[in-house]
Amino acid sequence: MAVYAVGDLQGCLEPLERLLERVAFDPARDRLWLVGDLVNRGPDSGGCLKRVRDLGDAAVTVLGNHDLHLLAAAAGLRTPRPRDTLDNVLDRPDADELLEWVAHRPLIHHDAGLGWTLVHAGIPPQWDLDRARAEARAVEEVLAHPDQREAFLARMYGNQPDRWNARLRGVDRLRYTVNAFTRMRYIRDDGGLDFEESGPPGLAPRWLTPWFEVSGRACAGQRIVFGHWSALGHRRGPDWLALDSGCVWGNQLTMVRLDAAPDDEALWQQPCPG
Repeated sequence: MAVYAVGDLQGCLEPLERLLERVAFDPARDRLWLVGDLVNRGPDSGGCLKRVRDLGDAAVTVLGNHDLHLLAAAAGLRTPRPRDTLDNVLDRPDADELLEWVAHRPLIHHDAGLGWTLVHAGIPPQWDLDRARAEARAVEEVLAHPDQREAFLARMYGNQPDRWNARLRGVDRLRYTVNAFTRMRYIRDDGGLDFEESGPPGLAPRWLTPWFEVSGRACAGQRIVFGHWSALGHRRGPDWLALDSGCVWGNQLTMVRLDAAPDDEALWQQPCPG
């Protein structure tokens, strides 16, 4: 068995198919981890959802910000933006089934045996793995129930609160959790989430630190694979692996084998038309 992880698809099904062919992926034997953002801005968001869903237990995907945006738009709570390609999902005859499947995806997936944790954007520096999983479960339980889901999606958008506090309650706590898991890139000097800067490290203001480089972060040592940050691209740190290499922007889709030997790069990249 091999365990592969692949970056943000954002509606780009064809590059994914080519990568699966190149590694001779067998769903009866292998496993595929996806970092979220299966949909939007690419040409075949509906096809991406169906392909991953049809892999069944052979695929694990977490929710990304674009996946949540799809749920909000489908509920009539968010107006699609000019560059959105969500109609490719919403106009399908199986749209309701696919949307319900999306709503039941997790925010975090941890495999103790493999020693990797999968998220879309990252884990805030204040959280250890137990805290991250507990906060994720609270959101997942709300999204799993249609009535609670719609009520939360209507109040999900917003940048506040931007700092973790264990005394947060209700929608504020859920919103912070969603923003941390699906939108985070940089942490301010005061520990808050920054939602303005999206460029690569080295070009950001000095008071901003990539979440995975914050000193003393509680999940240090726990290997985390994530996407979301196309300007960061494919990079590997001592305990983290970034996989969003900007496929939807005409760059490439990146896949790695997570269970490969430490000295084996086990990396495949497929050019994308954008």
